[in-house]
Amino acid sequence: MKTLVVLAHPKLQESRVNRLWKERLQQEPSITVHDLYETYPDEAIDVEPEQLLLLQHDRIVFQFPFYWYSTPSLLKKWQDEVYTYGFGYGTGNQLKGKEYILAISVGRPEESYRPDGPSLYTLDQLILPLKATVLLTEMKYIEPFVVYHAPRLTDEEIKASADRLAAYLTSPADALIAK
Repeated sequence: MKTLVVLAHPKLQESRVNRLWKERLQQEPSITVHDLYETYPDEAIDVEPEQLLLLQHDRIVFQFPFYWYSTPSLLKKWQDEVYTYGFGYGTGNQLKGKEYILAISVGRPEESYRPDGPSLYTLDQLILPLKATVLLTEMKYIEPFVVYHAPRLTDEEIKASADRLAAYLTSPADALIAK
């Protein structure tokens, strides 16, 4: 199984969690880490190589910090430009059947994401647009890997989360919860 991690973090050098996740995942021979902000500092996406990269992998992972209840802007732009009709959906859909996982770092504690918490919604509800995109592309949605309260994690907790993420992303699909 070949896994593509599409990493979107506009300030990766300042990130403790996503930077360490990237470093750890780069050690896995079956994982390709593709850093969008490194590849496209001008945010001008070259669609054809991006589509080719997707075709070369069986599992697609979006790794990002949860920004204002969404993805960083470049990841949204990447989806808008790369998932074209005839490639990402519709007649000739070439993403159909690929596995899809989110790897999300969240700044707030988990209890913030409840109907009675400050966010008023669960994380599962807030990522519904991403799930809907998976339905449109006919990829297989696999439960996300989420780390909460990222700024408060110790170095040891971050390292442990990176190891758990690597294990999660290299596990066979039947070992993971798919929807």
